[in-house]
Amino acid sequence: MNPKISLAIGILCISFSPIFVKLAGVPPLPATFYRILIAWLCLLPYVIAKQKLKIGFNELMIAIAGGVVFGVDLAIWNVSLMTISATISTLLGNLAPVWVGLFSYLLFRKKAGALFWMGTLLAVAGMVVLVGFRDVLALKFSNGVLLAILSSVLYAVYILMTKGILQKMDTLTFMFYNMLGASICMLLVCLFNHDRMSGYAASGWMYIIAMGLVCQLTGWITINNALRHLESTKVSIALLSQTVFAGILATILLNERLGLNEIIGSVIVLAGIALTFLRPKKSNKIVI
Repeated sequence: MNPKISLAIGILCISFSPIFVKLAGVPPLPATFYRILIAWLCLLPYVIAKQKLKIGFNELMIAIAGGVVFGVDLAIWNVSLMTISATISTLLGNLAPVWVGLFSYLLFRKKAGALFWMGTLLAVAGMVVLVGFRDVLALKFSNGVLLAILSSVLYAVYILMTKGILQKMDTLTFMFYNMLGASICMLLVCLFNHDRMSGYAASGWMYIIAMGLVCQLTGWITINNALRHLESTKVSIALLSQTVFAGILATILLNERLGLNEIIGSVIVLAGIALTFLRPKKSNKIVI
């Protein structure tokens, strides 16, 4: 598939994720478990048939540990969707690149350029507008906002944990073990939390299956395919359009409406995140 078309399909698929979660009417933790499990079960016969199960021990541990972090991250984001709008939750969840840059600097002393810090400050300013200046000064944040931000931090941890592994192994092999770890983790969390795992309405199961097939399986396979052929920076910036699509879908399907401060704040945050991806052009001047 053309990588640009693959990327467009992937973005559209994952944009439906917050919509399906809200429409399903299913507890967020079981919804997370079934979403990942369904995608994993669909991938199982393929990796067996194509003999893609072989993996080194270190890579296996990273893939499974990454899956645990991904599962918890997705679960927390799903919980946040229960209390705030799909658009705001998706937007805050996309703050991960900012945290990746900050963690890389603090933990690994990896230098970040001026554009990154400008983008970070712009994204923080956008969050202040989004949440409300007075609430920020009083440190009053809704649980949904805090959970969405925590989700973005966990996704940044996931990126840092797994960023080098795809260069060493097949994408589908990684996804198989990654989703296996996430599924087992979420099953244990659901059992510990005594969540209701069955007895949902037919429409609820329909949206859960859609989450697994459309958002998890198709969405991330097509995005990973695009990453193999396109510059990661361009893909990362393009993925920000997920927030726009999710907002449009939420307006049409969920009848959600954003206030003026939320719209302005969202635009500022998106601009800030996009700026963190940019790199200054290298000078081509010839010194004589």
